[in-house]
Amino acid sequence: MLYWVGCAGSYDDRNQKVSRAFASLMKQAGVRFAILGTEEACTGDPARRLGNEYLYATIAAPNIETLNRYKPRRIVTQCPHCYHNLKKEYPDFGASGYEVLHSAEFIEELRRAKRLDFKRPLPQRITYHDPCFMARHDRKWSAARTVLGAIPSAQISDVAQSKNRTYCCGAGGGCFWKEEVGGTRINECRLSQLTEAKPETIAVGCPFCLTMLEDAVKSRSLGVGIRVRDLSELVAEATKPCTQKA
Repeated sequence: MLYWVGCAGSYDDRNQKVSRAFASLMKQAGVRFAILGTEEACTGDPARRLGNEYLYATIAAPNIETLNRYKPRRIVTQCPHCYHNLKKEYPDFGASGYEVLHSAEFIEELRRAKRLDFKRPLPQRITYHDPCFMARHDRKWSAARTVLGAIPSAQISDVAQSKNRTYCCGAGGGCFWKEEVGGTRINECRLSQLTEAKPETIAVGCPFCLTMLEDAVKSRSLGVGIRVRDLSELVAEATKPCTQKA
């Protein structure tokens, strides 16, 4: 298994915690995996979404050469942007021979195989924010909900703008690097939708969504009442051994 960490998972302090949580789950499940380290570069997704096809091609080419050299059978990533590029767009440039999974899909696979033991209760109200690339573009939203539903004592609820009707966190289309002008910020609008479910925790499956929604929570001064956490972090907590009483 090749673990494609992604730029945010490699360099952003907050998302590095997600990478560590996901890696700990794979180790716990006995998965043999490797990373590319310095041989992994940005997939080029932001360049393509912002319309710079030439830059995208020059970034993608060496990545594809690396993948074709190592020939991984399976690739897993926590970033839906990396997922979509590796699965749907790199094959147009010559990449082939591998299966791509999002971390939610792989965690569900490990759960079904009983390689992860969900034994620690998390008595929280949780609502899941679907990343656009997983839900609207690639029509995948079941695995994350199945995983969350397996956490003991967790109460899972959806809002109207979920699954194929999900609403952008505000980072898509390269907007993560652009300043919004006028009106309510998209991440704050999305937070308002999600809080209709009165969650204690907003679960996410994308590093951009994590950053954007955490920023919205902070701007609304809701940090005490609502936490934003990646699915891997919640599962890592739910699979820890229960505290033994003396």
